[in-house]
Amino acid sequence: MITFLCGILILFAGYIFYSRYVENIFSPDDRQTPAHTQNDGVDFVPMSKNRNSLIHLLNIAGMGPIIGAIQGILFGPVAFILIPLGCIFAGGVHDYFAGMLSIRNNGAQITGLIDKYLGKNAFKIFMAIVSIMLLLLATVFVYTAGDLFTERFFGLKDFAISNPVVLYSYIVILLYFVLATLFPIDKIIGKFYPILGLMLIIGTGMILAGFFIKGVNLQNFSLENYNLHPQKLPLIPMFFMTVSCGLLSGFHSTQATIISRTVSHEKDGRRIFYGMMCLESLIAMIWAAAAMDVYSLNLVPQNVVGTVNVVNIIANKFVPLNLAFVVTLAIIILPITSGDTALRGLRITIADALKLEQKKISGRLIIVIPIIICVLSVLVWAKTNAGSFSLIWRYFTFFNQLIAIPVLCCATIFLAKEGKNYFIAFIPALFYVFITMSFIFSEKIGFNMPLGYAEVVGLFLTIAAFIYINKKIKS
Repeated sequence: MITFLCGILILFAGYIFYSRYVENIFSPDDRQTPAHTQNDGVDFVPMSKNRNSLIHLLNIAGMGPIIGAIQGILFGPVAFILIPLGCIFAGGVHDYFAGMLSIRNNGAQITGLIDKYLGKNAFKIFMAIVSIMLLLLATVFVYTAGDLFTERFFGLKDFAISNPVVLYSYIVILLYFVLATLFPIDKIIGKFYPILGLMLIIGTGMILAGFFIKGVNLQNFSLENYNLHPQKLPLIPMFFMTVSCGLLSGFHSTQATIISRTVSHEKDGRRIFYGMMCLESLIAMIWAAAAMDVYSLNLVPQNVVGTVNVVNIIANKFVPLNLAFVVTLAIIILPITSGDTALRGLRITIADALKLEQKKISGRLIIVIPIIICVLSVLVWAKTNAGSFSLIWRYFTFFNQLIAIPVLCCATIFLAKEGKNYFIAFIPALFYVFITMSFIFSEKIGFNMPLGYAEVVGLFLTIAAFIYINKKIKS
């Protein structure tokens, strides 16, 4: 358990000291934020720091920190070190600059920032990638939330779309997504998310309390067990692609730019963007530790290892049976509250790109109706084709990490032009160029090259990215 506790200490120390250093480099001031200057009562609405923090936590903490953690811990206790280090030096920096650059650019979405700092060609490419990623994520989260709900509360194991309970669960979740996407942010999200955020914290806290009440079996890190993955997956790049939320996730940038439109003061950004990233990392570490324990005790059937079904096994192990449903309910909330804001982010991104006014509901419906049709189409395909969920999740994972790169590059260019230490963003940007390119060139969903060759390609593309960003800095 020493490695686990050291990881938590790294996380807390990183937030206290390094996040303050990052904030000082950015230098937030007292200028009016877009929430005040562009208040439209729909997307631009001033909200308090505490409310924004809990809303942002729920927005970013989808199933990623849970699924990523229960899959990532298969690599062994190295996860307890890499998760907090990745959060502090990459994920927190990424989330903070995504939100703060958006505030400094009138609430621009991530595609708008890419357009400004990286140019039109990059904008066109990432407009498509961001849209696909958000669409896939919303579909996956309808899928996972519906299946978790029917398993826990109806005891069903048949998740076919022909099952009426499953079908109705999906329909209800989709209808909620539509409402949350259409309504002003302070009417549904602003009112209920702080409560749901507290439920998530309480549910995860119950798991942590179970460690000390019922005991937990955790390995400590050593050079001999630096990679224990049962399928011999390489630590680089696979760990960094598997554990995204909790370490670094490009999806967070699409959510930070939503919240940037409700931040009342620039100095709130450290708590909202960097702080909630650290809290999500803590959640991931707790679930990773819980998964290590139930794996070591052989409580998880082989066909369930690394899947969302491990959630219920963990809840039953560490929480009294009469309260285990609270933990599951808190986890069901995650995909729902990230799926709806994924669609909201997609609506806003498309509206900004097409310059469609969003104050009237008719302007929102023009975008939302085609989006929902696309989600339904992908959902039906996913439920009627074996192995499709796994395929969607792997592509989402790639797009998710890929999107983080231009965000860090935008931060690099911004800081360089301001004459500030841009290496805090540039180094993680280059690292993730290598990681994502090595992944896609080695994976079957990509070019299926031997890993050694894929890493050589990744290295060349990293050098190319280094040259490209330096040219942008000097231009």
